Amino acid sequence: MYNVTLIPGDGIGPEISEAMIKVVEATGVKIDWQVQNAGEEVYLKEGNPLPDRVIDSIKKNKIAIKGPITTPVGTGFRSVNVTLRQALDLYACVRPCKSFKGANTKYENVDLVIVRENTEDLYAGIEFKKGERETLELIDFIASKSGKKIREDSGISIKPISVFGTERIVKFAFEYARKNGRKKVTAVHKANIMKFSDGLFLEVAREVATRYPDIEFEDKIVDNMCMQLVQKPELYDVLVLPNLYGDIISDLAAGLIGGLGLAPGANIGDDYAVFEPTHGSAPKYKGLNKVNPFAIILSAVMMLRHLGEAEAADKIEKAVAHVIEEGKYVTYDLKSKDDPNPPVGTQEVAEALARIIKNY
Repeated sequence: MYNVTLIPGDGIGPEISEAMIKVVEATGVKIDWQVQNAGEEVYLKEGNPLPDRVIDSIKKNKIAIKGPITTPVGTGFRSVNVTLRQALDLYACVRPCKSFKGANTKYENVDLVIVRENTEDLYAGIEFKKGERETLELIDFIASKSGKKIREDSGISIKPISVFGTERIVKFAFEYARKNGRKKVTAVHKANIMKFSDGLFLEVAREVATRYPDIEFEDKIVDNMCMQLVQKPELYDVLVLPNLYGDIISDLAAGLIGGLGLAPGANIGDDYAVFEPTHGSAPKYKGLNKVNPFAIILSAVMMLRHLGEAEAADKIEKAVAHVIEEGKYVTYDLKSKDDPNPPVGTQEVAEALARIIKNY
């Protein structure tokens, strides 16, 4: 029996979490789902979107899976996802993007893994609000040290990239590649412009790569990487990136395989791991039994592998591939235009997967 913290999330989160549980339980793996609520509704009730009890539960169980959580744009509380990553030092965000036959995409045979540094860069949360005293003092300090004047009506975000943070994320990417039979790691950066932050990332990545002579290494400038992925994604394998670029590239890679609805994710540290779909909470679809649950189900596949339940994970992934290729029990977003059969709902997808898994 495994104890797993389950954070259902906001919007569509609870219903896709329910679908995920049905599928995982069909494998026969015994899990005690310890539910902890977090997000927008908790914030409205308690004034805190991420109560201490949630963190405590994850620390106790070492592993969690969560539905999407709403993050207000521009105002309101900070991202629960970012807070979780920082509180638990979940420094590696792992997002596989693998093609499934039958998915609505122009690409075939995409098989990428995005490894994103999770704790530093512009997402570190070191920000200074426009017009505040500390911001103006920082502007004066920067002017005195660099001779460059920042406009006084500016907001400022700080971009820290360290040797420590870079070394461990690049090492993680190479270890992942070695463990999973991957052939190449590509470091993605903007070192040609940001020489003291991205430049440091590249310098450290090159040094770490020398420790893994069995794995091919290369580096790409981030804007060129975007073009390369659109033109010839089959040339790439494992990508390792600083935080901001990793966020952007992982969505681009998801677009290659049919969208975020097919893109699982994991946030992993030395002590804890939190698994989650990469899409948002889609509040307009809340309670409609309409949305695609594959991303959280594939996140559960990653979780099962993390737990050492490879056979159960393989059964789910095989069932997902079958259902998507067959196209009979899929939600509206995965239906082809010429398919005469109507789409099914979230729970119907889960029930179809469960039936198939039980027959393996």
